[in-house]
Amino acid sequence: MQKFLKDLFKDQHYDESNFFLIAGPCVIENEELLFTVAEKVSGICKNLGIPYIFKSSYRKANRTSEKSFTGIGDEKALELLYKVGQHFSLPVTTDIHAHEEAAMAAKYADVLQIPAFLCRQTDLLHAAAKTGKIVNVKKGQFLSGASMKFAVDKIRAAGNDKIMLTERGSSFGYTDLVVDYRNIPIMQENKVPVIMDCTHSLQQPNQPGGVTGGNPAMIGTIAKAAIAAGTDGIFIETHPDPAHALSDGANMLHLDKIENLLQQLVKIRRAVV
Repeated sequence: MQKFLKDLFKDQHYDESNFFLIAGPCVIENEELLFTVAEKVSGICKNLGIPYIFKSSYRKANRTSEKSFTGIGDEKALELLYKVGQHFSLPVTTDIHAHEEAAMAAKYADVLQIPAFLCRQTDLLHAAAKTGKIVNVKKGQFLSGASMKFAVDKIRAAGNDKIMLTERGSSFGYTDLVVDYRNIPIMQENKVPVIMDCTHSLQQPNQPGGVTGGNPAMIGTIAKAAIAAGTDGIFIETHPDPAHALSDGANMLHLDKIENLLQQLVKIRRAVV
C-alpha cells in the first residue's frame, strides 16, 4: 500500500493485505441517509479489517434528463459530507466537475474524484492536483486502460503524486458497458492504486425513458472477478432503499447485502495474495 494511502487510513485498524473500499450513496440526499450508510458500512469494515473511504456526490452534473435530481445545494451537501467524516473518523470523497470546484471541495474532502467523462480535462486534473489532495480519476468509458497514463502524467506534472485510477467499464453499443479486466494490471503499471467500480460498470445508459438503467444483480460477479484480477480497491454505491434513491438507484447495491459480499471478497483476497 502506498504511503499516501497509509496516511489516509491512519485512524483505522485494518489488515494491510486487504483491499480498500470506497462506498456510500450515489448522491447526498439528506443527513440521515449519510449517517445510516456510514455507520453500517464502517462497522462492517472494522470487523473485516477493510480500510474504508466514505463516498457521496455533493452534486450530480452528468444527468440524462433535465428533470433528474442534481443535489441539495453545494455548500450544504459538502458540509454534511465533512460532518460524516468527522463523526465516524473516516476519510471522505466526492466528485468535482470543473476546475473552479476543486478548491471548494478540497476544504471538505480527503479525496477528489474525477468523473469518467471528464478524465481528459487538463485544467480539471491540474486544479485537483494543486489542492494537494488525493486524486482518483475514473477511466473514461471511451478509453483503454493504457490511455490513462496521460491523466496520471498531467497530475504528476502539476506536482501531485497522490493518484488513484478507477476502472468503470467500457462502452458497448449505445446502452450498455462491459468490463475488460486487463485494464486493472495495465493501469497498475503507472505505479498507482487501481480501483474497480462495481456499480457504475453495470450502468445501462442512454435509455429511451431518460433514466439510466442498471444490473445490480451482477455487482457481486464484477467485484469477485476484480479481486481475483488483483485490484487494490473496490468502489460500491449502496443505499438502504435503492428503488427510491434520487440518483442511480437502478445500479446501487442494497445496504443489507453489502456485508455478505464483503465477506466473500475478503476470502477471495486471502486466496490470491
